[in-house]
Amino acid sequence: MDITINASFLPHTDAEESLRFYRDVLGWELRKDVGYQQMRWLTVGPANQPDTSIVLTPPAVDPGISEDERRTILELMAKGSFGGVVLATQNVDAAFAEIESRGGDVVQEPIDQPYGIRDCAFRDPAGNIIRLQQAA
Repeated sequence: MDITINASFLPHTDAEESLRFYRDVLGWELRKDVGYQQMRWLTVGPANQPDTSIVLTPPAVDPGISEDERRTILELMAKGSFGGVVLATQNVDAAFAEIESRGGDVVQEPIDQPYGIRDCAFRDPAGNIIRLQQAA
């Protein structure tokens, strides 16, 4: 069986700010920009990986979610504990320096973790944690 990751979802609270981060800070391309009423979904991904994407979506738009649940989701997003993704690069230190120079919101500078990887972390405009690790 051949199964790959096609798209993952992360919430956003401001489509323009999220687009700026993923396009201008991470250097990814915008693949789709879909609007419906006051909502907007953005599909972004690395240019050299056309089959792998992240869909940035309005948070808590499911009609089955209560107002209390919506409020909780927004609170968790603001704390950086709702969504996140782990990305990999061949040179985490160089990538860190470039992302930081483009205005990335640093959460953790590059460090050798006790479990055997070197990584760093940033926060996107919605509060999602973007971990970047050294590719094996």
